[in-house]
Amino acid sequence: MSVRLILLCAGGTASARAGGFADPDEPLDAGGRAKVVAIEGLAASRCWTSLGRAAVETAALVGLDANVEPALADIDHGDWRGKGFAAIDPEALMGWLAAPEAGAPGGETLADVVARVGPWLDGLCTGDGTVLAVTHAMVVRAALVRAIGLSAESTMAIDVGPLSHTLLSFNGRWRLQGLRPG
Repeated sequence: MSVRLILLCAGGTASARAGGFADPDEPLDAGGRAKVVAIEGLAASRCWTSLGRAAVETAALVGLDANVEPALADIDHGDWRGKGFAAIDPEALMGWLAAPEAGAPGGETLADVVARVGPWLDGLCTGDGTVLAVTHAMVVRAALVRAIGLSAESTMAIDVGPLSHTLLSFNGRWRLQGLRPG
């Protein structure tokens, strides 16, 4: 079986630009929409999207007929969901910045996201063709942890910006083919 997986990070939102923790219902902002509609040439035999509004809007604006996949949901930021960095206790925020893979209070850790993304990723290994998934930065990092064995901490050194593409292939084992900024 040979699979090519394109992980497309959802377009930009206001909280991403201002610095904060997105709510799953947060839409793309005007800049995010403008950049998404400029994307050309994305095609796949199977398409999925996170259930987050920004991801669903990204998939729709690109013209993808994507199925919603709960495993691709953004990391749950718990108590900080929908809050800007300025609204968070500075000491707690500094702790999170030092180890974001540990998660926000009341939210998921990156290990939790790996556990949820893993079975979906494993299921792709039984098919063929190109798969495209519109998701979020922490989910892309979780896929890298699961697919190629990077440590959670090391994935935090990888910038996964809006509309970036992470390319993986599977032919007996997962391989990282490339990282392309958005």
